[in-house]
Amino acid sequence: MKILVINCGSSSLKYQLIDMQNEDVLAKGLVERIGIEGSILTQKVNGKKYIIEEPMQDHKKAIQLVLGALVDEKEGVIKDMSEISAVGHRVVHGGEKYAHSVRIDSDVMNALEEFVKLAPLHNPPNIIGINACKELMPETPMVGVFDTAFHQTMPEEAYIYSLPYELYKKHGLRKYGFHGTSHKYVSSVAAEMLGKDINDLKIITCHLGNGASLAAVKDGKCIDTTMGFTPLAGLTMGTRCGVIDPAIVTFLMKEENLSIEEIDNLMNKKSGVLGISGVSSDFRDIETAAKEGNKRAALALKIFKHKVKLYVGAYAAAMNGVDCIVFTAGLGENAIETREEIINGLGFLGTKIDKEKNNVRGEARIISTDDSNVKVMVIPTDEELMIARDTKEIVEK
Repeated sequence: MKILVINCGSSSLKYQLIDMQNEDVLAKGLVERIGIEGSILTQKVNGKKYIIEEPMQDHKKAIQLVLGALVDEKEGVIKDMSEISAVGHRVVHGGEKYAHSVRIDSDVMNALEEFVKLAPLHNPPNIIGINACKELMPETPMVGVFDTAFHQTMPEEAYIYSLPYELYKKHGLRKYGFHGTSHKYVSSVAAEMLGKDINDLKIITCHLGNGASLAAVKDGKCIDTTMGFTPLAGLTMGTRCGVIDPAIVTFLMKEENLSIEEIDNLMNKKSGVLGISGVSSDFRDIETAAKEGNKRAALALKIFKHKVKLYVGAYAAAMNGVDCIVFTAGLGENAIETREEIINGLGFLGTKIDKEKNNVRGEARIISTDDSNVKVMVIPTDEELMIARDTKEIVEK
C-alpha cells in the first residue's frame, strides 16, 4: 500500500509518498509560492532533486503538478496514480468532534467548514487541498488527520477556561492543543525505545521549534498541553508571545491605539524571542548574537528555557511523576546546549544528562545517564509517517 501525505498551507504544499509495506519514503516534495509569481515545485528522490518552475494559480494546479512529478517517466517513482491507495491530509483543527483520524466524507467536510472560525489561517488551505485531491482523484480514499485530535483525551479540569461556562457551550472556548500528531508519534517511539508499554508510562514530550508546545502523556493519553484555544498560548515561541496576563491585550489596545487585527498581529508575529531579542525569530541567529554579547538575545534564550522548565515541572506534578522527557522538532532535535541547560535545571526530578550522549543532532537516542531517575531522549518527529499510519489503518478498516 502506498500512501500520499498532503500538508497544505496558504501558499505552500508539502507532500510525501510512503510505501507502507516497509514505511519507506519513495518521494518527498515542497511546492512554494502557490498563487504567487515564481511558483516552484521541488521533489527529492534518494537525495536527487527534481524541480518544476511553472505558474500555479491555485492548489489544484499545484497538486496536478505533484501527481505529475510522482508518475514522471524519468523522475517519478510510480507508474500511474492507481498505485496511490489513499491520501492522508494534515488538518489543523478538528474541534471537539474528532478525537481520532477519520475517512473524509461530506459530513466531515461540513464540519471542517464549521471549524474555520477556530483556525481561520490553517483550516481553509487544508480544505482547499482536500477538495483539489478529491477532484483529481475521485476514486481514491481521503483521510483527515487532525493536529488537535490527540489532545481530546484531556480531562475537563485541563481544558476548561475560567470564563463563564456558557461561553464554552456557545463558542467552544476551551483548550484544544496543537502539534498532536507529533506528540503522539514521539511518545509512541519513546515507549518502543524503552521497551515498555506506553500504557504504563508518564511521558513529557517537548516539541520545540519556531512553534513550540509540551504535552503530558499519561498511559498513552494526553492529559494536558501548553497550546490552548489557539497555537498562541503556552511557551514563548519564535514570534508568538505564549501565555501573558490577558489584561495586557486591552491595555495595549487602549494605550497604543491598536485595532483587533493589530494586537493579534503583534502577539502572533512580532513577539516571542523575536520581540525580546530584536534579532530574529530563528533560535540559531539568537544563539549567535548571545555568544557575541547581545544581552537581549541572551535574555530571550533564558526566558524560553525558563518556560520549558516551568511546564515540565507542572506536568510532572499533573501526572504525579514522570518516567521520560522527550525532545523533538527543529530546536529540540538539534540544540545541544539548550537541552543540557533545561535538563540541568530539573535536578529535583532526578534528571541527569550525559554530555557525550547529548552531543547529537537529529538522531533518536537516550541522552540521560544510566542512573538518571528520569530517562531523557531525543526523537526526531515524523508527522508524515504518523499521518500515513493513521490513513492506512482507517482505509484497511
